[in-house]
Amino acid sequence: MDALAIICIVVGIGSIVENLPLAYAPSATLRFSERVFFSTNGRCRALGVVAALLGSGVVNAQEFQPLEATIEDVHAALAEREITCRELVQRYLERIEAYDAAGPALNAIQYINPGALQQADSLDAVFRASGPVGPLHCVPVLLKDQVETRDMPTTYGSALFEGFMSGRDATIVVRMREAGALVLAKTNMGEFASRYVGSAFGIIRNAYDPTRNPSGSSGGTGAGVAANFGMVGIGEDTGGSIRGPAAVHSLVGLRPTVPLVSRHGMMPANPSSDTLGPMTRTVMDAAILLDVIAGYDPQDPVTAYAEGRMPDSYAVGLDMNGLQGARIGVIRESMDPKTNTESDDYRQVRAVLDRAIADLRSLGAAVVDPVIVPNLDSVQRTYVENNFETERAMNAYLAQHAGAPLQTVGDILVSGVVNPWRAKGLMNVVGKSTDDSKYLSILAARERLRQAVLTLMVDNGLNALVYATFDHQATTIAPDVLTNANTEDDYALGNNRYLSPVIGFPALTVPAGFTSDGLPVGLEFLGRAFSEATLLRLGYAYEQGTQRREPPATTPALSSPVDQAVR
Repeated sequence: MDALAIICIVVGIGSIVENLPLAYAPSATLRFSERVFFSTNGRCRALGVVAALLGSGVVNAQEFQPLEATIEDVHAALAEREITCRELVQRYLERIEAYDAAGPALNAIQYINPGALQQADSLDAVFRASGPVGPLHCVPVLLKDQVETRDMPTTYGSALFEGFMSGRDATIVVRMREAGALVLAKTNMGEFASRYVGSAFGIIRNAYDPTRNPSGSSGGTGAGVAANFGMVGIGEDTGGSIRGPAAVHSLVGLRPTVPLVSRHGMMPANPSSDTLGPMTRTVMDAAILLDVIAGYDPQDPVTAYAEGRMPDSYAVGLDMNGLQGARIGVIRESMDPKTNTESDDYRQVRAVLDRAIADLRSLGAAVVDPVIVPNLDSVQRTYVENNFETERAMNAYLAQHAGAPLQTVGDILVSGVVNPWRAKGLMNVVGKSTDDSKYLSILAARERLRQAVLTLMVDNGLNALVYATFDHQATTIAPDVLTNANTEDDYALGNNRYLSPVIGFPALTVPAGFTSDGLPVGLEFLGRAFSEATLLRLGYAYEQGTQRREPPATTPALSSPVDQAVR
């Protein structure tokens, strides 16, 4: 099939989709991570498909630039007729084409929504007739490929699920679409929710230094949002997969309290700590997104615990003076036994953390530095040793999908397709369940740590705890990361992310600045259960008072539309 034939197919799809209602009926999809389009007639290059999406006769808005644009920026530009939704979506498509396969080749994107421009047209029509659909009107979302969409495949980062259509939207997708958002693309993720590589795509790369890892497993969302491939992103956090990619990409990443956001329509890993949350360039955008996706969902009964625990709006509660009078405790002790406190790398991160703590004080917070959490050295062990939930949860999820290509974790492992490192990890969950008596020791260890943290916070009158998300910079990608089950790349060295999932409390990572090597550092706020409003208020005040985020130099503003030559 030649490029012209592909363009004809996409134009045909567009003529159908353009007449669909705003609810967005199912459409065909593009396999974008290897830049190939899979069809009944075989495989061919997809660059022409993207050109077809871009080269559709749209006059570009010359004044408005999407680089670092916020939801408020875009809504103001729409109201002033400085840009249309279609033009905005086109700009993001241009950036994906310029930087995801070419340039730094971040490999953040798994699938492009081929109906994106037509859906944008529908949003424009509604806006002209009656105003915005909702608080996410024309917000292009980058969605982790662990979350189902009825109109795009969901692969979970694995070639085993190539082309798998679940036929349904996850609850958060339904809510975002009802609020006016459009899912612009599905993002690459570490295979079956671990690390940053997968058999479906290869390697995701760090937007600030493509030779380094992007953290994981929501690495595609992290790199994509940092590179301005979309306006906001959704990640999933079992043990740090929102906050890690956010920290190494100078982003805001919120891990909510588990019952706050529905997981229905998402492949689980460890249900007791799995949660979905926003990954954004600003705290305000994270709060706006959380307002839409949070709340009770009967299809995920655990969310009933959130009833009565949410404010009317997380966004409305943000305050530039939110740190004044707050009491914050600083955890200095590393939670990773492999942290090397003598290394230059560690000292660079520590310098950024020290400045952040000074900033908290200057912005009005009372800082208790340091605070000591009893048994903190048990955090990593408690998290890592919980391999009792995964197999049963994954098998139950796959059983919901009669059309899934495989039905059990055992089937997945027998295939021999999964990345070797991930396959080794999955082998450790086979035959385990929460009926095992050893699981009780995990629950007991969690409760001891939870009580220790609560006691510490009460005794010191603390609103939150802070620490570096990582005590080291993102490490270099090993040459054998795709082939070696025991690759030595020091992935997640200095990891402090496990405390939040182990004790079940929310945590918010915000940009703290850059090391002298030019790499981002994340400052993590941790609070009591359902204290997201407090964390967002503190994080917003810190963000507004410091303005530490900078976009990556590898993906600068485009001087002119990249599709000009093919129009």
